[in-house]
Amino acid sequence: MRILKRAVLVCAVVFILLALVLGASVLLSDDVAWRFTVLKAKLSGKIPEIPLPLLIKWMRPGSPVYVGGLARTSNVNASIVNLHDDRQSAEAGSRVYGRICIECHGDDANGRTGPSLIAAARYLTDWKMFSTVKWGRPKTIMMPQPLSDLEIWQVCAFIRKTAAEHDRGDKAKGEQLPPFQPVSPDMLRTGEPLGDWLTYSGNYAGYRHGSQTQITRANVQHLRLAWAAQLRADSPFLESSPIVTSSRMYVTEAPEGLTALDLRNGSVIWQFHRPVSPDIPLCCGAQNRGVAVLGKSIFLATLDAHLIALDAETGAKLWDVTLGDWRTGYSITGAPLVLDDRIVIGVGGAEFGIRGFLAAFSPADGSMLWKFYTIPGPGEPGHETWGNNSWEHGGVSTWGPGAYDPVLDLIYWGTGNPAPVFYPKGRPGLNLYATSVIALEARTGKLRWYYQFIPSDSHDWDATQQPVLTDIQWKGQKVPALVVANRNGFFYALDRQTGKFLLAKAFAKQNWCSGFLDDGHAIVRPETDPSPSGTLVWPAAGGATNWWSPSFDPRRGLLFVPSVDSSSIFFNEQVPHFERGVVFDGSGYQRSPNQPITMAVRAIDAATGDIKWDSPFVSGGAEIHAELGGVLSTEGDLVFAGYSTEFIALDADTGKHLWRTPLGGRLHAAPITYTFHGKQYVSVVAGVTVFTFALPDVPEGADVHGSQAISKTSHP
Repeated sequence: MRILKRAVLVCAVVFILLALVLGASVLLSDDVAWRFTVLKAKLSGKIPEIPLPLLIKWMRPGSPVYVGGLARTSNVNASIVNLHDDRQSAEAGSRVYGRICIECHGDDANGRTGPSLIAAARYLTDWKMFSTVKWGRPKTIMMPQPLSDLEIWQVCAFIRKTAAEHDRGDKAKGEQLPPFQPVSPDMLRTGEPLGDWLTYSGNYAGYRHGSQTQITRANVQHLRLAWAAQLRADSPFLESSPIVTSSRMYVTEAPEGLTALDLRNGSVIWQFHRPVSPDIPLCCGAQNRGVAVLGKSIFLATLDAHLIALDAETGAKLWDVTLGDWRTGYSITGAPLVLDDRIVIGVGGAEFGIRGFLAAFSPADGSMLWKFYTIPGPGEPGHETWGNNSWEHGGVSTWGPGAYDPVLDLIYWGTGNPAPVFYPKGRPGLNLYATSVIALEARTGKLRWYYQFIPSDSHDWDATQQPVLTDIQWKGQKVPALVVANRNGFFYALDRQTGKFLLAKAFAKQNWCSGFLDDGHAIVRPETDPSPSGTLVWPAAGGATNWWSPSFDPRRGLLFVPSVDSSSIFFNEQVPHFERGVVFDGSGYQRSPNQPITMAVRAIDAATGDIKWDSPFVSGGAEIHAELGGVLSTEGDLVFAGYSTEFIALDADTGKHLWRTPLGGRLHAAPITYTFHGKQYVSVVAGVTVFTFALPDVPEGADVHGSQAISKTSHP
């Protein structure tokens, strides 16, 4: 009892003292009062960004970092600014920059192995710049720098000054850019003018293959960074594949932006930003993978399911149409496909019980030309494959890229999973046209044929991988084929005129299928269905491949596929209830413990499905990051790919690793190649930065060829 009374007395004394201190602070000078307010905010957890000892240090009179603004608001980005931004500070900062920063960020601060600080200065707050230099950026090559607080501010002042001068110079340079040349339908069909990258996959057939021969397996080890452009993004990495034409590069940002870059140096020509709601229901991140171009317009699909046309020269908005209500789960992350006189675009949102579709719009005004629902409604063929009225919320997104055959005038598009995923009992039947490839008439949107890879999918294996159109030899005859490496672990070849099944062969480890009937119907092993106790299945829910773009070398007849050997444990333990804007799944999956994972690029013979070579990036267990970037092949006998933060060049004939360079940011995007002023470039987005590589300029007749041994470039 005595102890309790003593504790109460102590608490009362502390309370009285605190009240006296608080009262006294009002009467104290402003200098003391703001320090007390900042300290109180820190102790209450409102300033987590600054360690307490450092905050106390910065509260001392004369500190280079003034934290008095934190007394008004505890937001460090709004409160802490650079008070050392005069000309003398910038001059001092230039000397520090030349000593510490120039090797990575270039003598003009526009990027070298590190990103462009010019671009970063356009949107980073003073605090963000300061804290990045002081503490670095985790999981990137940006390390903490050995500078005093004052030196950091001086470097920031130099960067701000340089950026302002650069922007003034960019404006003048932008005025000197040649006028934007309209992109015609013939250019889209043929890929002309030679050297541009005009569609998401480089051509309508989905090849992602460059005809350039300047960069080869004999000289790729000399590849160097030409320029880097840091983009604005809320995501730690972007998944965009740029479009290149008329001396300009167009690259999307997440979740709501598009930037036009000058091919000469990566400087910004214009930017378009359209804020979207942070409440959009998404299964897999806020991403945008690219745009399309036709005439003098750029077409951008947005996360909240809009399609927007912009002036390619100025970025001015021309029109804006809505495809679906994002509140009900509709979203768009993929790039549009532009034909002669229509823009074709798919939607995401299967995990939220949408009714998926593919639609075509007029490039002139955005009016809808046709709409094909991937779930047949009442009275339509295939409606009977959705029992219990499950078609109403059946999912079947169209979020991946498509292909187009101008001769047959057919569009080919992969479709996503049915909903509720992992719970087929809630949607009895085959669930057409889920996990299928559909062939639609480009003029009307009418279904010509379909092939379903997995009937009543229960493993979330969307069939939204890039279809590739090529001719193959089949039973002694040349057949116009559609080939695709599917998320379910099988490579398929179909007759693209009729949809007839030609062959299927596993390219990754799988245990769900025991074979195929003559008509291509998969024989599913029932013991691999999700179960209440969990079922181990290969491949994993993420798939043996995913949306990561493959590439196709028509000369070799090889499809280069980003590939994964991994597994998941699938569960099925609850009856899902549909609720608008809420995930509609019916249980789920988890990563398999103690099971091996291999990440690789595999070369598949398009005519036979045989694996010609297998080039692993990494093997291991649960520590492996099971995500890859896309693949690019070229006539220079090369295949470019990325894993984790490394960009890698492989020999197209053997898969041998010839060159690699660390980029700091994670590679989830697909590379492109283009020719500009007679020189070949290779570009890829890593993290939130566009990195563009080329061979160094050398005197005529100089030897740029050398050993084909692997070259690991730390500072290109």
